[in-house]
Amino acid sequence: MTPNAFKDIELLRVNYLRGPNIWTYRPVMEVWLDLGELEDYPSNRIPGLNERLVRWLPALVEHHCGVGERGGFLQRLQEGTWAGHVLEHCVIELLNLAGMPTGFGQTRSTSRRGVYRMVFRARDEKIGRVALAEAHALLMAAIGDRPFDVPAAVDRLRQAIDDCYLGPSTASIVAAATDRRIPHIRLNDGNLVQLGHGARQRRIWTAETDLTGAIAEGIAGDKDLTKTLLKACGVPVPEGVVVHSADEAWAEAQDIGLPVVIKPGDGNHGRGVTLDLDNEADVRAAFELARHHGSEVLVEQCIKGSEHRLLVVGGKVVAAARGESAWIVGDGRSNVVELIDRQINADPRRGTTEAHPLNRLDLAEDDVIRLDLQRQGLRGDSVVEAGRRVLIQRNGNVANDCTDEVHPAVAAQAALAARVVGLDIAGIDLVCEDIARPLEAQGGAVVEVNAGPGLLMHLKPASGQPRPVGQAIVDHLFPEDDAIHPGRIPIVGISGSRHTGLMARLVAWLVQLSGKEVGLACTEGLHVGRRRVDAAGASLWDAGHRMLMNRDIHAAVYEAPAAMILEDGLPYDRCLVGVVSDLDGWEALRERHDIQERDQMFKVMRTQVDVVLREGVAVLNAAHPRILDMAELSDGEVMLYGDADLPDVAAALDRHREAGGRVAILQRGWICLASAGERQRCVDLAGWLARRGADGGDRDLHHALLGAVAAAWAAGVSPELISAGIETFDLLARP
Repeated sequence: MTPNAFKDIELLRVNYLRGPNIWTYRPVMEVWLDLGELEDYPSNRIPGLNERLVRWLPALVEHHCGVGERGGFLQRLQEGTWAGHVLEHCVIELLNLAGMPTGFGQTRSTSRRGVYRMVFRARDEKIGRVALAEAHALLMAAIGDRPFDVPAAVDRLRQAIDDCYLGPSTASIVAAATDRRIPHIRLNDGNLVQLGHGARQRRIWTAETDLTGAIAEGIAGDKDLTKTLLKACGVPVPEGVVVHSADEAWAEAQDIGLPVVIKPGDGNHGRGVTLDLDNEADVRAAFELARHHGSEVLVEQCIKGSEHRLLVVGGKVVAAARGESAWIVGDGRSNVVELIDRQINADPRRGTTEAHPLNRLDLAEDDVIRLDLQRQGLRGDSVVEAGRRVLIQRNGNVANDCTDEVHPAVAAQAALAARVVGLDIAGIDLVCEDIARPLEAQGGAVVEVNAGPGLLMHLKPASGQPRPVGQAIVDHLFPEDDAIHPGRIPIVGISGSRHTGLMARLVAWLVQLSGKEVGLACTEGLHVGRRRVDAAGASLWDAGHRMLMNRDIHAAVYEAPAAMILEDGLPYDRCLVGVVSDLDGWEALRERHDIQERDQMFKVMRTQVDVVLREGVAVLNAAHPRILDMAELSDGEVMLYGDADLPDVAAALDRHREAGGRVAILQRGWICLASAGERQRCVDLAGWLARRGADGGDRDLHHALLGAVAAAWAAGVSPELISAGIETFDLLARP
């Protein structure tokens, strides 16, 4: 068959697994592929395919693949590998080229000939879908020996990343939270992010937090009020006054003493700020400029020195950056615009995106630059004589790290300024000649206090050392001594198919009796305390995920059936208690998920055990040998439960107990909780069921209630409270 005769690989189903899943802890895109005729044509049987792929994507040589070393994937190509596997690596390489590096991918066959499941790491669903579409088009072009524009595909993928991904400032905070194993939830398409779960969450919006007060933001937005408060508290500020006309601006400038600064009273990002004004014409022009960028205009004393930005987080200076002026030198032939482009904007550190620490300078967009040129007798089209130095920007680009130079007294003044305004995170702008000397000694002053300061200048400075400002913000929100698991609430996840909804209800009831407001997400609906807030039938994953956003929730209990794990993953990243009750229900998953036998359920249900925290507990049904095999997968403690009237189960429970483990035992109608040193009768299960008119011969029901008691004990509910609390549980009620 000639290459052009092959039909396209058919994408049967594209499924985004948003939480921990059978493949990995992280979100992935799972793609079901039908190779069609390509099932009979591995890579070494398609003429020129490998050469075209390597020419278009030369970094494929870096992919280790299953060989485990550089060049491993190329070796697989040469030996012959199937198109689904090749597609996986094309997706990964395009993501790498677009600036979202990933190394995770797998391709596995199914029970249907030519149909495969291919997965790859995808931080965002839209980005994953774009990467898949571009890689699919690339691979089919390579197979068909048709041209393909790889740079254009990478550009489209980069655009999707720019549209979807967090900004660098927010991303640095989220990354720092991840390093401390604090979970996060993105709350909108922008930079509003929740760190932590339930009642232990915090929220950030770039460098603003839920601790940032509206009054403080309002004060910071009023530059004149800010100066008044700072001056009253002993922070040095420039002398200045609000003016309402150009005449008043010139009169006040003379009273203050030339040179002066004119700026909008409530502007931002330096817009409309003109420095070093020493004559009437310039003052009048600067007033008109400032008037268009704010609701009022300030005339201030001009402080000598360079502009500095000090970042204050939680009352401490954690980073500092210094600005520098921008100049051009004439050559007698080029005009100002040409010299700016060649001598300033050509710097690779300058650009228009957040990835660039320095901004491009554009006369058409910057009134202040045009005014400064006018003061020097120039315009954009003026040819500058050879050797003449022309000032283009007086004090922009505050992006040169100077954190280690800051004098302790200067840091103290900056921290005081943030406290006076009331901001937990603040960007303190000050002007001085030497940041290593106290402000008073050199006539320096704080000129502005900013809420929601940018972090990029500290994360990616134009010169000097990057600073871990994201970590500083996370440590401010979640102090190190806050808890073993900062930002986390206790989560209990229950996986299985027999009475798991009942198990989840009973665990939630018992945990709530211990004094916590408990959220419950099960197939019967979403509940907070005793109130149902979402009816049965809604997406279980979506309902469970929403529950983690509720500030009233202090603990959460989830029913996590196999279908949800396969369709969406788990709605939480880690749990305190993970329960696996059985490996049944595989028949219902045969058609859609290619589960053909009970033993395949092991890989599905182990997901619940994989996410147990190191300080958590995996609760396993001792009646199933394959479930017992999951014990070695748990990062935390393992607790077993089972019917001790069954010899094989009793033996497994005894071995576990003798090894120091905890067990929950059903014996002669009683539930007993036991460890190496003690055994305590907890619940007369047979009598309790009889009093409620339940079927005393339903062994599945007995095991479900036993598993729920074990899970509650693992979650920290005392045996005494379990014994008392189960008496008030309504077995037959439906929430």
